[in-house]
Amino acid sequence: MKQRIFTGWNWMRAIYLVTGIIIMIQAVTSRLWVGLFLGGYFIIMAVFALGCAAGNCYGGSCGVKTIEEKKE
Repeated sequence: MKQRIFTGWNWMRAIYLVTGIIIMIQAVTSRLWVGLFLGGYFIIMAVFALGCAAGNCYGGSCGVKTIEEKKE
């Protein structure tokens, strides 16, 4: 789990993290407490790399098989 959190960062994970932080700050300043859940969701997606098919593609195991590979 520790390896998953600290490795594999890309620009999309960074955007999720920044967006989540901005949403949470905006929710607190506007006192719209439901926005904390939305911001938290984005932060969790960034920290735990859940943006790609709920984390199933994290290890590079997602691949699209060609027709030739499917026949084998």
